[in-house]
Amino acid sequence: MLVRQDKIRGSRRISNYWWAFSILGGGIGFFLAGLSSYCNKDFLPFTSAAELLFIPQGIIMTFYGTTALFISVFLWLTIFWDVGGGYNRFDKNAGLVTIFRLGFPGKNRIVCLKYNIEEIKSIKVIIQDGLTPKREIYLRTKDNREIPLTRVGEPMMLSEIENQAAELAKLLGVILEGI
Repeated sequence: MLVRQDKIRGSRRISNYWWAFSILGGGIGFFLAGLSSYCNKDFLPFTSAAELLFIPQGIIMTFYGTTALFISVFLWLTIFWDVGGGYNRFDKNAGLVTIFRLGFPGKNRIVCLKYNIEEIKSIKVIIQDGLTPKREIYLRTKDNREIPLTRVGEPMMLSEIENQAAELAKLLGVILEGI
């Protein structure tokens, strides 16, 4: 195999969809409860929020609801734009390693790093267990830059990360550090 391309999943993960839906639902609920206390009319069918005093409970609920709606919009836009998504391409034929990622819209939305295979010093693996486990693979260049190759927020199984790192080191013809 002379060309390998690994897809990196960005923000389009099940957990992000879950949080975006949950925060949206909670935000709508809090906002409607605050609005109900202001208008003295129930906008939520399962509560009697119109009985709440607008000052201070209604204002606080409206504030929390508005804040949650803004956070939800941010999460939905992050999912829509697929922030963090991209690929790692290792092309032995062309002698290039390409790291491609998407960011937020703007002039720096697309991050595309290209390195000659001769510039690659090693594949580095970092494994830390504990409360916040860290299992990451880095591409280490000869000028000691370390470019992360694994996705963020989804620790892989130990055997999977070892196999992936060994395959990359073999493909690129470099040493494997950290195992």
